[in-house]
Amino acid sequence: CDKLQKSNVKSILGTTPQKIMAYALATSEQNLRMGRIVACPTAGSCGILPAVLIAYAEDNNISENEQINALITAGEVGRLVANKMALAGAVGGCQAECGVASAMAAAALTQMRGGSVKQIINAVALALKNILGLTCDPVCGLVEIPCVKRNPFLAIHAVTASELAMADIISKIPIDEVVDAMEQTGQLMSPLLKESSQGGLAKTKTAIALEKNILK
Repeated sequence: CDKLQKSNVKSILGTTPQKIMAYALATSEQNLRMGRIVACPTAGSCGILPAVLIAYAEDNNISENEQINALITAGEVGRLVANKMALAGAVGGCQAECGVASAMAAAALTQMRGGSVKQIINAVALALKNILGLTCDPVCGLVEIPCVKRNPFLAIHAVTASELAMADIISKIPIDEVVDAMEQTGQLMSPLLKESSQGGLAKTKTAIALEKNILK
């Protein structure tokens, strides 16, 4: 996080996206060091929503009431998805954690930007359908690799979804069907790729070496 904020290289994305990435990293690192965070919707994805919401609010003078309303909208998005499937990597892979967090952040951001209900829904659908199949494969069984860096990546993913939706680009697949597809994808995903650390990045040569070193 310090490296990102103190970098001498000018960000190609601009100051607000850079702040979003820094906030997302900082929040997920706070979770990693067992600090106090809010699971939104999960601990492993805790940096995405607050980073997008707070960074945009700070840079655009968004009132506290507007932020609260955006947070309520984000929470409702999470609740609607949770009615269909468990928001846990062990059940649906990281698509159910960082993916849903990104969709929640896209909804909050689009609302703060003055988007219509239709645009908010499209932002959610665009964010979700473009993250389907994301595995949960934590190295050494810890919420660090790749979890920490997935937070800033998926925070910017939320910004992209909002940008598209605000330009009136629509999701050809309706949000209800996107959630159904996410549920099905989670069911089809191998248990080795759902938080068990038995596949994917967790079983690369480097990951195995790290795990042996930790066990020593």
